[in-house]
Order: sequence, then C-alpha cells, then structure tokens
Amino acid sequence: MNTKALHSSKSFSSRPELSKKHSLITQILFFGTLFAGLLFTVASLNHDVSNTDTSPTTWLPFILLGVALLIALGFEFVNGFHDTANAVATVIYTHSLPANVAVVWSGLFNFLGVMASSGAVAFGIISLLPVELILQVGSAAGFAMVFSLLIAAILWNLGTWFLGLPASSSHTLIGSIIGVGVANALMHGRDGTSGVDWAQASKVGYSLLLSPLVGFIAAALVLLALRTIVKNRELFREPKGNKPPPAWIRGILILTCTGVSFAHGSNDGQKGMGLIMLILVGTVPMAYALNRAMPADQAVQFAAVAQVTQASLQHTAPGAAPDKPLQTLSVYIRTKEATPELLPALAAVTGSIGEQVKGYGSLAKVPADAVANVRNDMYLTSEAIRLIDKNPEAVHLDADTKANLMAFKKEIDKATKFIPLWVKIAVAIALGLGTMVGWKRIVVTVGERIGKTHLTYAQGASAETVAMLTIGAADLYGLPVSTTQVLSSGVAGTMAANRSGLQMGTIRNLLMAWVLTLPMAMLLSGSLYWLFSQFI
Repeated sequence: MNTKALHSSKSFSSRPELSKKHSLITQILFFGTLFAGLLFTVASLNHDVSNTDTSPTTWLPFILLGVALLIALGFEFVNGFHDTANAVATVIYTHSLPANVAVVWSGLFNFLGVMASSGAVAFGIISLLPVELILQVGSAAGFAMVFSLLIAAILWNLGTWFLGLPASSSHTLIGSIIGVGVANALMHGRDGTSGVDWAQASKVGYSLLLSPLVGFIAAALVLLALRTIVKNRELFREPKGNKPPPAWIRGILILTCTGVSFAHGSNDGQKGMGLIMLILVGTVPMAYALNRAMPADQAVQFAAVAQVTQASLQHTAPGAAPDKPLQTLSVYIRTKEATPELLPALAAVTGSIGEQVKGYGSLAKVPADAVANVRNDMYLTSEAIRLIDKNPEAVHLDADTKANLMAFKKEIDKATKFIPLWVKIAVAIALGLGTMVGWKRIVVTVGERIGKTHLTYAQGASAETVAMLTIGAADLYGLPVSTTQVLSSGVAGTMAANRSGLQMGTIRNLLMAWVLTLPMAMLLSGSLYWLFSQFI
C-alpha cells in the first residue's frame, strides 16, 4: 500500500485539537473501570463454576479459558478504537464536540448499546464455524480455532489501524472464520469449500462491493438535497476557527454520532459475546453449556413440545431412523444436502432430547458428565431446523409440522442461547473503553485525508446520517453491511458532490484495504489454525 497519502495531509486552517490528553479524573475512571471489569469477570466466573458443585481435576482448561477470554476481550477493545471513527470523526471535524468529549461520549453509548443488545447476532456468528469444531470446542482443535480466528482478526485490525485505514472489523472477523473453516476442511482431506457457509460468504462479498457505493451515492444525494432545501450557505463552507455549527445541525451531528455509537455497540459487541460463550461452553460446560437458570416448569413444557414435534415428524416421514441420527444431522449441516434419512433422524434426536430433559426434571440437574452431550444434541437439532427453514424446497413439510419444528427450536434456543450478565458487562467495558484509546489515526484519515478540503457541517451531517440509517437497516434486516465502509465512502461522496476534490492516494489505499480484508483475514486465520493445531 502507498502509505505516503495516509501520512501527509494538507494543512487545514480550522483543524480541531486532537492532541489534548484526557484529564486526570478521566484517566482514573478509565483504569478504575478496567480493573473493576476484570475483577467482576473473575468473581462472576468463579461464582458460576462454584455453583455447579464440581471439582476440577486439572487447572489446564481454566488456564486456557483465561487466555481465551483475554484474547476475546482484547478483540473487542481493539474493535472499539479501530471503529471509533465511524461515530466521532464528523462531530470532531465540524467542531460539534471536542475530541476528548466525543470519544468518551461514543464510548458510553457503545457500552449502552452492548447492554441493550438481544444476543441474536452473538449466536448467528457461531453458526458460520465448522460444525465439528463447535461440537468439540473444548478440545485442542477447538482452542486452536478460537485462538487463530481471534488473533488473526486482531492482527489485521491493528495493521489497518496503524496505517490509518478504516477497514471493517465485522468483515475481518467473518474472513477469519471462513479461513478456519477452509483450513479445517483441507486438513481433514476434504474439499476446502465444504468447511464454509458460502451463502453467508457471498452476502459478505456483495456487501464489500455494494456498501461503499451505497455510502458514496446516498451521502452525495443527501448533501445535494440539503443544498436545495437549506439556504444558509454557512453550512456548506469550511468552519471558521473552532466555531461550532448552528444549533440545529450540531444537534443532528451529535444525535447521529450517538446513534452510530449505540448501534455499533449493539451489533459488534455481540460478536465478542458469541465467541466468549463458545469458549465458556468448551471449557466449563457444567456451568455454561445449558441454561441452568431455566425454571423446572419450562423443562416440562420443553419435553411436551419435543414429544409433539417428534410425533409430527414421524407422521410426515414414517421411515425408520438411521443407526446414527446425530451423524446424519451433522452431515446435513455441513453439506446443506437433504437426504431421505434427514427427517427420521431429526425425529429420533428430538425424541431423545425430550426424554433426557424430562428424566432429569430440569436443566440444572443434568449431570456434569452428560451436559456436553445434551447440549451438542440440542445444537445439532437447532441448526438442522434453521437450515430446513432457510431451504424449505429441499424438505417438504406441512404447515403444522413446520410450526412444531419452529416451536421446538425456540425451546432449544432458550436452553442453549443465553448470555450471562457478566459477559455483557465485560464486553461492554472492553468495547466502551477501547473507543477512548488510539482513535486519532483513523479519525484523521476520515476527517482530513479523503477530501482535499476541510469537512463542512453539511458534509458531516450527510455522511453520519447515511451511516446511522444504514447500520439501523442492517441490524433490522440482518444484512452484513459495513458501517466503516459506508461512512468513509459517504465522506468521499460528499466531497465529490461538493466538488471539493478527492485525495486519490488515500482512496486507492482504502479500496485496497476493503478488497484485501477478507482474503488476508482468511489467510492469517487459516495459517494460524494449522500452526496452533500442531502444538496445542
């Protein structure tokens, strides 16, 4: 990459103050919150494990757990300062908020966004991982998977941050996951394509191509609309000194900064949560594999729904179940190819799960040595139902059977897809504090090195509004759109619409980073997975 364009920007007469250090009180609060978060995490983990009434036979899993948790929280911390520019660059360069205030404000709403998140995205990211590794995540191969994909994502994020490139953390993580899937398949003598959910990968690929265009065109159109509607020419000129914009446009800029920060926390924070839960399930399954807080009466309901679902499946597909029904489900999840044995196998596993839960009386009473197997059965069943629902033409079901399947999946998800409060708090602290560190590099790129003139009030409002609305729509429809790319290209679009000129060296570097993110993350994680598999 040509780094010259990134490290040499022209002088702006109204450049904001970016070198002012945080006050002593802010620094004390930062390190105090960091220490309190680590202490709370350790205490909560110890409390949950102690309540299982099981004694560890070796400390090795807990050592690996500690390392894995630090790496996962480290990813969220790096994600925080890598993606801060999405929210704060425009409010800083339009003098709507001082830089120090902006990053603290963004950190607070990233924190709140994580705490308000539902957790749906957290487990969606796990479904991209190879099924055989998820089922044995506590094994050496499982730890190699977790370490490799997280470290690869951190390395690429740090590299692009060092160069001041606003690349997408979400695409980095997805690329790392794909890399592990390809490497795992190749290492087991299979075609590399068999270890990847290519439907999801295609969505990411399309978004890589489309999101910059969406940001560029939409922000340019918003700016042109503002030019037509608003007659105050001051909004379309470079700020004079450190003078803030008019109150109404300043309010829009702060509102959109808040919205992007909150949405970033609610979306990106969940990815860390999902990986942490995967780590916890693998290392301390007796505490986290099943939702031990589920009331006993819900276990009765669970068993009843399982029985009804099994009967419905047996009526739809009356054939005998295969000898190894779990293997049939596993193969279906990996290949996405339905066979005549699929529904009988699903019926057999559904009945078995229902009988086990009914026999134990509640999830809290499942013996420690059976927890992992029960959860794996539930995971395979839930994933199989999810794929059947996504590809209804492959398996012909009547309306009642499909309704029963979805009801049973809902019961399974209650039992397995939960996030303890301390996990949310730990991720929220890591992401929130991360926004306050190292933000300057990418903020300067977005604010100074995309266009040839200083960002105007109207340009900042246009780019930030497009970013906020785009990430909101992406959350609503589950689309893998990169807010980083939308905002950066949005700034470029406003510069083009304003005829301000673009710094083509920076634009080329941004495009190169966007194109390379997926393949480089795949290469890094796949190589690390192979390396770790040799030594762990």
